[in-house]
Amino acid sequence: MTNKEKYKQTFDTLSASVNFSLEVDKMNILNRKHKLKTIAAAVAACLIVTAGTGTAYAADLGGIQRKVQLWIHGDQTTATLTINSDGSYTGTYADKDGKNKEFGGGGIAFNQDGSERSLTQEEIMEELNAPDIEYEKDGSVILYYKNQSIDITHKFNKDNICYVKLVDGDDSLYVTVKYNNGYASSPNKYISPWEFD
Repeated sequence: MTNKEKYKQTFDTLSASVNFSLEVDKMNILNRKHKLKTIAAAVAACLIVTAGTGTAYAADLGGIQRKVQLWIHGDQTTATLTINSDGSYTGTYADKDGKNKEFGGGGIAFNQDGSERSLTQEEIMEELNAPDIEYEKDGSVILYYKNQSIDITHKFNKDNICYVKLVDGDDSLYVTVKYNNGYASSPNKYISPWEFD
């Protein structure tokens, strides 16, 4: 018997451990949870939106200032956006009545090793173009996403959870909404409401 045949005979009896597959699954779940927490932190920072009183944006405080197209309440709007080196941003746009509105947010993201870093410009734009949920004074709940405006008031179940599939061309976005307690979205599946706060 040759060495090649001896090696083949020896290694034919070996098989991959079932635990290896389980460990890969566990790592994927942990990475997904980490990403969801990062997204939730960015969304929370984005919710700090203030209305201006007609004052014009006056200065660029050392950040990157540019004109961008954003979807605001189902309408594509031109806004002036300033991205600061600490990952925060401020911006202004004119509403339907021509009044200047101000908004801001930003924050930090966490690396795989747990260290903090400022949001990138791409992450800020992703945050700004994420779905937006408005709780109206009349009790209605409206979900805005790009050019879509969806009344989800009566879609909440007895646990105050709502599931909405958003379609934009060939892309889909699965949104899980907790009534008055945030939301999570994924291009692959609905996120369990117990996976995010």
